[in-house]
Amino acid sequence: MQICKGEISEILGKGKLKNLFSPIDNASIVLFRIMFGGIMFWEVTRYFKYNWIDRYWVTPYFNFAYTPFNLSPLSENGMYILWYVLGALAIFITIGFLYRISTVLFFLLFTYTFLLEQARYLNHFYLVIIVSFILIFIPAHRSFSIDYKIFKGIKSPYNASWNLWLIRLTVGIPYFFGGIAKINADWLRGYPLKDWLLGDLNFPIIGQYFTEHWMVMIMSYSGLLLDLAVVPVLLFKRTRLIGFIAICLFHLMNVELFEIGIFPWFMIAATSLYFSPNWPRKLIQKIGFKGDETQETNDFTPNQKYQKVILYGLGIFFAIQIFLPMRHLLIKGNVHWTEEGHKYAWHMKLRSKDGRTEFMVKNKATDELIEVNIGGYLQNWQERKMDGNPQMIWKFAKFLKEEYGRMGVDVEVYAQALASLNGRAYQYIIDPNVDLAAQEKPFFGNAKWILPLEISLENQR
Repeated sequence: MQICKGEISEILGKGKLKNLFSPIDNASIVLFRIMFGGIMFWEVTRYFKYNWIDRYWVTPYFNFAYTPFNLSPLSENGMYILWYVLGALAIFITIGFLYRISTVLFFLLFTYTFLLEQARYLNHFYLVIIVSFILIFIPAHRSFSIDYKIFKGIKSPYNASWNLWLIRLTVGIPYFFGGIAKINADWLRGYPLKDWLLGDLNFPIIGQYFTEHWMVMIMSYSGLLLDLAVVPVLLFKRTRLIGFIAICLFHLMNVELFEIGIFPWFMIAATSLYFSPNWPRKLIQKIGFKGDETQETNDFTPNQKYQKVILYGLGIFFAIQIFLPMRHLLIKGNVHWTEEGHKYAWHMKLRSKDGRTEFMVKNKATDELIEVNIGGYLQNWQERKMDGNPQMIWKFAKFLKEEYGRMGVDVEVYAQALASLNGRAYQYIIDPNVDLAAQEKPFFGNAKWILPLEISLENQR
């Protein structure tokens, strides 16, 4: 059987969904599995190197756990063991050892650590969760793995075409919606990028121009256009290499400008999937490595029994991935101010937000007002993330209510919360006259105790 190239024309040209189940070379998927596992292992080592396990889950008295899960960290030893296990699982994924079990466990454990602390939210953590989830269903261990030596029936140079397109489109979603999110008044005027670039005047060659308005505009609009155009450019063979080089330069620039961890390297690795499925196999053959092609392999025979289930699953998955980035359009207010609909929407590096928050508790029995020492409960990094974030401020108010309740005191909780968006003057972000502990946060929709943004950028610039 000749290996299909898996180009977009082969999927869309015939107009038949059954082509999603046609065989393609699995070389690029296998390479991505190896890169994913390697990058995840690197990420795990950073937690030990920088003592992040202790910083995020051992030292804090209180964690901003995600509602409705409200999970708690394990003991100190438990959290360290968990991250050792994550490191081992990342290695197992890389070498393709007990791949199915390893991907399931990695997804569950990494998601658990994510749900423990809202102050650690990063878009690339969310992307890791999504990718590790879909890898559970993609047989990326049919080649270059230990599993195919143990389980002889799985070895094959083929995968179903939908496997590759699932990862491709998942990777394309952050680019596309990241571009859509940049179409907002502040970004189109160069904010907050203008302020951030002032801290990188030593950037090679172009850093000397970061104080110039024209350079800020070039950076802002080029980032927007690249995000919107990169996936269409990558889909066509003639423009694919140009698009890949452009996106690599973009990510390498971000490495220099921002501290965003593994995200640039993760995206470069994932974007390579837009090349022909057999490009890694061709590359290693050109350098003279023949691999184990002489060993017996199994032909690819699509299982028609589950094709409808797979199609329904793909439809539901992508419907969710499209709805989440767009849901803020259904919620009243500026999403960068209210934060309602901000998470899981690929709003990456779109706003600079500062805040100052003070809490007062009122003893219902005596009407005594007490100012809360926030430092007694939160670490500095948690407090910085909470300032200007209505959901986290509300979460902490609920905690204070429970904390004083454990001491036998029934209290009301009020927040003097001021915030500044992209350099605007400070204004109240939460109604200071509302007992936050008595409020509920709608699962979807606008919380009435969040005050609207009233200061325009023009009044400040």
